[in-house]
Amino acid sequence: MNLKNWSKLFIQTLLVGAIVSIITGFLLPYSRESISFKDTSDILFYLLILFGFGAMTSVYSQLGFFAYMILNYTAIGVFPRKAWQYIQFVLAILALLEVMFFRSFVGRENSSQMADLLLGIAILIVAVAVAYFKVRATNPSAWVPTIFFMTAITIVEMVGGLKINDNNATVFIVVPLLACNAYQILILHKLLKSKKS
Repeated sequence: MNLKNWSKLFIQTLLVGAIVSIITGFLLPYSRESISFKDTSDILFYLLILFGFGAMTSVYSQLGFFAYMILNYTAIGVFPRKAWQYIQFVLAILALLEVMFFRSFVGRENSSQMADLLLGIAILIVAVAVAYFKVRATNPSAWVPTIFFMTAITIVEMVGGLKINDNNATVFIVVPLLACNAYQILILHKLLKSKKS
């Protein structure tokens, strides 16, 4: 990964996060109540807030991505490759179980257990879909690392959002994070291939 490719990845992921955040920000209110805008300056200000939030979320996602890259590189040097695959698989399952029951563990009695279960299932479905496309684009050994990254790393990145204990806030944080993480993991092999060429 050279500086040119990293810069390209940074800008593109930032745009993915901002665009997905804007779309989520405008669709989410319609699931409960609409936001009333007085004039176009309110809409532009709301767009700016959504863009900024999406950009910050993408940076947070990229920190998680590079932390995983370092973790993966280190773990491959410490554990046998097959053992590291099993460790990632077990950690991914534990992370999913943790997100499904997190708010119960931290004593949020008024939280909906069904919403947490749906969140865990949604993350798993997205992770499996991203892993499927990653394996098709690269090789079968990418299956477990992609599942681990899309579940465990995404869940670690969104733990702060879960503490808010609001389903709409959780959706608003999780959707851009998943989009940014999916984009990064799916584009990585293309960036590395262009470096080799």
